[in-house]
Amino acid sequence: MKAIKILWVDDEIDLLKPHIIFLEGKDYIVETCNNGPEAIDMVRNTHYDLVLLDENMPGMSGLEALSEIKAIDLTLPIVMITKSEEEDIMDEAIGGHISDYLIKPVNPKQILLSIKKNTDKRRLVSEKTTSAYQSRFSQLGMEINDCRDFDDWKQVYKKLVFWELELAGIEESGMDEILKMQKTEANNLFARFIKKNYLDWLNTDTKDKPLFSHNVFKEKVFPLLDKGEKVVFVLIDNLRVDQWQAIYPIISEYFVIKDDDMYCSILPTATQYARNAMFSGLMPLDIQKRYPKLWINDDEDSSKNLHEEELIGLHLKRKFKDVKFNYEKVSSTKIGAKIIDNLSTMLDSQLNVFVYNFVDMLSHARTESEMIRELANDEAAYRSLTASWFEHSQLLELIKKLSDQNVKLIISTDHGAIRVQNSVKVVGDRQTNTNLRYKQGKNLNYNPKQVFEVTKPSEAFLPQMNMSSSYIFATGEDFLAYPNNYNYYSSYYKNTFQHGGISIEEMLIPLITLSPKKK
Repeated sequence: MKAIKILWVDDEIDLLKPHIIFLEGKDYIVETCNNGPEAIDMVRNTHYDLVLLDENMPGMSGLEALSEIKAIDLTLPIVMITKSEEEDIMDEAIGGHISDYLIKPVNPKQILLSIKKNTDKRRLVSEKTTSAYQSRFSQLGMEINDCRDFDDWKQVYKKLVFWELELAGIEESGMDEILKMQKTEANNLFARFIKKNYLDWLNTDTKDKPLFSHNVFKEKVFPLLDKGEKVVFVLIDNLRVDQWQAIYPIISEYFVIKDDDMYCSILPTATQYARNAMFSGLMPLDIQKRYPKLWINDDEDSSKNLHEEELIGLHLKRKFKDVKFNYEKVSSTKIGAKIIDNLSTMLDSQLNVFVYNFVDMLSHARTESEMIRELANDEAAYRSLTASWFEHSQLLELIKKLSDQNVKLIISTDHGAIRVQNSVKVVGDRQTNTNLRYKQGKNLNYNPKQVFEVTKPSEAFLPQMNMSSSYIFATGEDFLAYPNNYNYYSSYYKNTFQHGGISIEEMLIPLITLSPKKK
């Protein structure tokens, strides 16, 4: 490992010789000077990994030297050392982008800790994280194999996401590849779990069935409305649990979590089905039967979510909720700005529902655009792009404004997405839908061992385009491709984010209730 080079600047540097000898004994290279102008010249002409800078020096002060050094190298860590405990000096130093602040007299171990924190933190965190995951690997594997119900899978998925986030920020260790293998195994077992239980959950009144899309408002929104609470429901289309974890630290400045939950998206895990089910409080087949004009089949050339506001209104009316509500789908900055400008008026309604489509648009753009593929070339980059959008979005501006109001904020989604790897052949006619994770059609030809097949759509409460239609769902990291130009499409869609099928990423999705922080 490369030796760390330190510049120590102090007008009484000779008195610090014991400290310097101590650091040199720890294999640090320490160069010294006793004034600000010389330190600036040294930084300009030599690369240092860290500067220890005395604040109170004759002539040019440490704070003056700090601004000059930062002008040369903004990224250079600087530890300010001072006799003063005056708050205004601390504030000025911290505002000057110092990395640490130590009060004299300092002892060698204080200095050593500060150096390690600012020059060796990444390596130390990487080693500690890698070691922690290695020690948890076997236990996590057993927990994956021992999942017996939906709550077990929620807990396992939370742990997989935790380790995915922890390992994403460390130096190359190979642990991220091991975690990917463990996640793949989890998805294979989860698919088996869904195949075994999904139709029974929908058709019987079992106690351990998960909360599904069509019951989200019943279980999470209506109880708050019944208490007289004002509710703002924000649906971020195609948001996964790991992406939620990436944006939550920003939200936590303004809101605290009251209920951190996940629910299970219905199949297909696609907007047309899952979101319409959520807003209507009905399964897709029931929507089609009750409100045939509001259901648009897969083969119809039209937007599949044109009637969301109407479905919410019918849902409230059907459940005898005499509630004034607003609905907005934010598909442009103009609409986003309108919400922010008119928020006080909108909050006269007890329920506001806002749909933000950015993450879903990002996922589709990544499939179609080479540039976006490069920007979001892996899971960590995909999360990072989501967080970057959110940090500069009108949604965050809305959340800041809501934090001053007496509201309950619910943030959720309709489904997640998975990065697909393996193509599976399927043959269908021209009316078969184009989604890569599920197919609906007649005379579908496929290997039943490679998919979850629903030959009687009514058992899954799904509409049929004709009497002989069936559904099949891709599982794990598979996607469905036609034999025509098979190799081309297999290559083109590999490593893209898709939804509609069965995976923990698509089906186990965030449902978070928050309250504003007390001012």
